[in-house]
Amino acid sequence: MTDDELDVRAFANEFRAFMKALQRATPPPEPTELARRLGEHLGADPGELPVTVESLPSYEQANVQAAMDAYLAGDGIEADLIGVVGSGREHQGFADLVDAARKHGQYDLGAVDYATVSVGVGKEQACVNFGLYLITTPEHRLAALVRLSGHRRAVPEMLIEVMCSDADAARQFLRTIREYTVKHHVCRGQVLSFESYEYGDGIGPLRFHERPHVDAADVILPNGVLDSVHRQILGVAEHRDRLLEAGHHLKRGVVLFGPPGTGKTHTIRHLIGAQPDTTVIVLTGLGVQFIREACSLARLLPPALVVLEDVDLIAEERTMSHLGMGNPLLFQLLNEMDGVAGDADIAFLLTTNRLDLVEPALAQRPGRVDLVAEVPLPDAAGRRRLLSLYGVSAHLTPDEVERVVSSTAGTTGSFFAELSRRADLLAATAGDASTGMSHVSAALEELGKSRYAVSNAIAAFRNSGGLPEEAHSTASPSPAPYV
Repeated sequence: MTDDELDVRAFANEFRAFMKALQRATPPPEPTELARRLGEHLGADPGELPVTVESLPSYEQANVQAAMDAYLAGDGIEADLIGVVGSGREHQGFADLVDAARKHGQYDLGAVDYATVSVGVGKEQACVNFGLYLITTPEHRLAALVRLSGHRRAVPEMLIEVMCSDADAARQFLRTIREYTVKHHVCRGQVLSFESYEYGDGIGPLRFHERPHVDAADVILPNGVLDSVHRQILGVAEHRDRLLEAGHHLKRGVVLFGPPGTGKTHTIRHLIGAQPDTTVIVLTGLGVQFIREACSLARLLPPALVVLEDVDLIAEERTMSHLGMGNPLLFQLLNEMDGVAGDADIAFLLTTNRLDLVEPALAQRPGRVDLVAEVPLPDAAGRRRLLSLYGVSAHLTPDEVERVVSSTAGTTGSFFAELSRRADLLAATAGDASTGMSHVSAALEELGKSRYAVSNAIAAFRNSGGLPEEAHSTASPSPAPYV
């Protein structure tokens, strides 16, 4: 060991001694007003009190606020809501915030942070984003830090951190809040869908939708089909008490299948509107990944209806999977449907354009799916009703109506909605005061050319080897010679 090394070690020892002496000579920072206020409220040193934590998904923020409001409205309960300010507060737990406020003079009283959250169509509610409730009950005093936090996970979560000298009282408070989030749930009886979280995996905000209203008379299906669907979806709900008394289950599933545009979604809209007090969760597009969350919400808020459109996209028969093990979402769906208690008033309404692709364990398993109903291309009577429904008949004579009906075999229900729109548009662009057969004929000709072009494009692509033959079983046939 050299003299230089001895000098460095001695200096280090002297420096440490100097820093300790400096610390002893410097008075510690005064606790902030936040620490003082907490100590006065709790009647004890907050640094020595336990903290009990409850974590909920971020989309529960409005329900947490509703639960807190309901709890604080109880008899004999008083509360002050205060804010917390300080750099980095979002990265600190409640105990860490308190410790820094007591020992280091960090974090102090400030304004409460709020967020505006959607709670219905055109309805919003101010919710606490970061705030501290100082609560006094007839038996206890506690402090509850409520905040939306993302520091523990990639996806934000709602955190309720409770400080109280009695840990059992803190746990009871959190149990009550959980019960109130269900009792005062903002989604109860609403129509909603889930949005993807913008910055990563997980659910973002809930989207609320107007409940549609479609009369049964406007649902054009073969005789008896709508009655069968009504019995399964509406009839079970109407007679739930009698069915339960007889030992029958209420959980049920219905699959609507048929070519695109025949009215499956239209039928769903009618069924949603026919149940004004039912909670409806709609899964389409990227929303199908939230099957677990949708079913959990349905179990929480019965009576409920879970709508999953184009179920073949996730429920393809397992033997057809290129991985040989099927889509994980299929197994999630099967597990969730099986996990619903038989006495739960929950219905699953599924649609598909390709029933032949759907896993038999789903489509052919009573208890999961109790009714498979075809929504076919409309027959002549159906096409006649569709012409009336969309207002085309009002512009035509009876003979002209029959000419249109006979020339539109093989078309879908959505075809007639577009026929009406296009005929009225042609009349308007021509400057004609009313729509007539000439405009309907021109619209039919345009639609026929478009349909023919699509059929030719599909045929050409198939012939070039672009798609296997079986992939085109739902392609439109060669178009009929429209009027």
